[in-house]
Amino acid sequence: MAGKSVKDPNAAAAGSVALAYHVRAVAKYYGVPVVLHSDHCAKKLLPWFDGMLEADKEYFDAFGEPLFSSHMLDLSEEPDDENIAICVKYFKKMATMKIWLEMEIGITGGEEDGVNNEDIDPEKLYTTPEQVYSVYDALSKIGPMFSIAAAFGNVHGVYKPGNVSLSPEKLLTHQEYTKKQINSPLERPIFLVMHGGSGSTEDEIKVAVKNGVIKMNIDTDTQWAYWDGLRRFEAEKRDYLQGQIGNPEGDEKPNKKFYDPRVWVRKAEESMCARVGDSMAKLGSVGTYPKSTEPGSQQVILQKNSVGKLVGALKSIF
Repeated sequence: MAGKSVKDPNAAAAGSVALAYHVRAVAKYYGVPVVLHSDHCAKKLLPWFDGMLEADKEYFDAFGEPLFSSHMLDLSEEPDDENIAICVKYFKKMATMKIWLEMEIGITGGEEDGVNNEDIDPEKLYTTPEQVYSVYDALSKIGPMFSIAAAFGNVHGVYKPGNVSLSPEKLLTHQEYTKKQINSPLERPIFLVMHGGSGSTEDEIKVAVKNGVIKMNIDTDTQWAYWDGLRRFEAEKRDYLQGQIGNPEGDEKPNKKFYDPRVWVRKAEESMCARVGDSMAKLGSVGTYPKSTEPGSQQVILQKNSVGKLVGALKSIF
């Protein structure tokens, strides 16, 4: 929410906190559960993570719940020992506030957010059961609210068929290995995450969910869907988008209602929403949480004795 032209090192955290407060302010009007999640925080971005946790703490002290629902640490480029150790350090802080931690071990191929793994050794795209268990062993001692993004041939982006060998069946091996190690009565003791879900087939998604995936990232497909909504609108209304005045209905007819950003941005949003709905159907989540009939609450209005604390925290972030 804070543009990249802003060079202040606290800008990323400030923008994220501002967005979280906006969501808290309007969520009650939608009648659906909302999860506030931050994704892919690499080691170099830990100051951003720290800023969000500071805001979580102040919100928790005021309301008894954190500002964000969950955060993700992506330290997959670091050695496993360091990756896990940093996750343990942060999870200890997060668990006291009941914040979910998502972590990644193993490398997701392709390119995203300036991290390019397009030429990575294919063998490194598959996390081993031992790696997954090492994460589970370390984090489960702190609390149960964590998930693991284990690589099983995933890539960021969409590629031609045959260029990517996705193996969601390997996730079952992780589950069976950890189940045996901890003697768990659960068939799927690990919460898993599927990164690079864009372009995946319906069967691949079903197998992943069957083997314990509870969250799937589809950034590239939703980006395309957003653009595609705009593209289709422009193609349909092209003759009305060549000037401020003048269209097939007359030389003096105004075109503001066509080029107004609120119009074509809405078409992009509608297209992206439809694409998200398609993924929800494939993941099996449609209809699993009926619309709430409970009145919503305004979650950004503080009690009198909490104002000072929160203002102080926001000043430190902003």
